[in-house]
Amino acid sequence: MSLIVTGTIGIDTVHAPTGSAEKVLGGSCAYFAAAASHLAPVRVVGAVGGDWPAAHREQLTTFRGVDLEGLEVRPKSSTFAWGGRYFDNMNRRETLFTHLGVLEEAPPKVPASYRDSRFVFLANTHPAVQLDLLRQFPSRQLAVADTMDLWINIAREDLLKLFKELDGVVVNDQEATQLTERTNAISAAREIVKLGPSFVVVKKGEHGAILVHKDGTAALPAFPADERHVVDPTGAGDSFAGGMMGWLAGTGRTDFHSIQTGLAWGTVMASFTIEKFSLDRLATIDRHQLDQRMHQFRSAARIA
Repeated sequence: MSLIVTGTIGIDTVHAPTGSAEKVLGGSCAYFAAAASHLAPVRVVGAVGGDWPAAHREQLTTFRGVDLEGLEVRPKSSTFAWGGRYFDNMNRRETLFTHLGVLEEAPPKVPASYRDSRFVFLANTHPAVQLDLLRQFPSRQLAVADTMDLWINIAREDLLKLFKELDGVVVNDQEATQLTERTNAISAAREIVKLGPSFVVVKKGEHGAILVHKDGTAALPAFPADERHVVDPTGAGDSFAGGMMGWLAGTGRTDFHSIQTGLAWGTVMASFTIEKFSLDRLATIDRHQLDQRMHQFRSAARIA
């Protein structure tokens, strides 16, 4: 089934206790597409500026199944750029700079050839933009969106309008609490379901993820990774979403148990992403390695 992602393509600078990476490929679209492409073909809708390195495009095209027809290059604009620093406890991060660039301009156009997409993921951006993009896919079977605390604070009404037209929402536990004023993740997710979507995925970092669906509830642990293997947590959440949606698009199924399995694949993808900077680790894995790690995760989590 056709899978599409809309969001950011960025130039990242990351400093961590494990080292630094200057001006590497980043952004929600990039991480999502790289992860999803291991399980299903994925179409990308995004925009970059004239300063986007040719090497970054080449890196994305090495992922088989990533379609870049919907990626706009705007020669007179600048690419979204972000810089951050992780502390010894890599759950803590500070943003050093953010240059919005093309994100301050009109959103990219959806190619006519993409409008038949059945599985749609709206990565984090203003909810009004997400809603406009969503309505351009009349044949959609499953539409899921990510969001962040900024939009909950400054664009809540737009966010609530978006939720009414979504099938699923992905948030972290702090965002779920901020949105609903419920400190319990399951209670918060149930409140979000009342706003429109059929299911909510609450990410809890090293504590795994929770799925609250109209047909049931499930909890998955994080992959039991040795902290010595954690190099760069950037993009882990987007890779998680890419693995989840890639699995669903690859199977064409959207029932509760399929989404639960999708969360497991997302967890596995994220566990690879954090092992190197940028998309470097996702670029080197193959299906055998994925299946092997999925087997390890099933054993650890006792997933049948």
